[in-house]
Amino acid sequence: MVEIVRHLRWQDLLDILIVAFIIYRLLLIIKGTRAVQMLIGLGVLLVVLLISDILRLHTLYWIIQSFWAQVVLALIILFQPEIRKALAHMGETPFFQPLASASELKSFDEIVRAAISLASRKIGALIVIEREDSLNDFVEIGTPLDAKVTKEILLSIFHPTSPIHDGAVIIREERIVAAGCFLPITLRSDLDRSLGTRHRAAIAITEETDAVVIIISEEKGLISIAYEGKLEGPMDMGTLRDVLTSLFTEKKRK
Repeated sequence: MVEIVRHLRWQDLLDILIVAFIIYRLLLIIKGTRAVQMLIGLGVLLVVLLISDILRLHTLYWIIQSFWAQVVLALIILFQPEIRKALAHMGETPFFQPLASASELKSFDEIVRAAISLASRKIGALIVIEREDSLNDFVEIGTPLDAKVTKEILLSIFHPTSPIHDGAVIIREERIVAAGCFLPITLRSDLDRSLGTRHRAAIAITEETDAVVIIISEEKGLISIAYEGKLEGPMDMGTLRDVLTSLFTEKKRK
């Protein structure tokens, strides 16, 4: 061990740090996607390959080895969406990425405008914004969508005559991915008894994930925001925009 440390160059440490950083960024990109399950499957095949070699199971070893010969092509085909996403994020390192992109700011503005309009009409709403923790479990039980975030679409979703106005809207990377999603309800005894179902659902999901949730009260027409299991509000347009921008800026700095 001492001998290894003695011959360790600073270039070797730099090499290890660069590789670790690349692996870390790749894991962040594929987190919550089907690529995770596929990588687990490939890992299982690799283990079976090693075991078949040790136990001299020649037929099984030949079959899996033949598959591995084409593994690079298979990975490219299977991981096309993730590869495109990785290439798109290559320049977005923690050192060079903007605090908030133009598309994020535009998305926040549309969300804020929709929240103000819903509050003025006393239309209840739950708008969940995904950050790093995947919300796929909640997306799957809602109505799948793939729509650009706009004030008009959010208003139409939460209009009382809409068939999907109940439940929450989930936003991922400036896209509305699902509506009518049902969230868990927190049973915390320390919360104000006057809090309704929407507020308790917002707090519950922010206790389980790092999501940010905007709540519009149907009874009072007030706007609140939940994150990290905390509830803040009521808020006006300027405060809501500032809090949203601050939360996502802080997340990028970490």
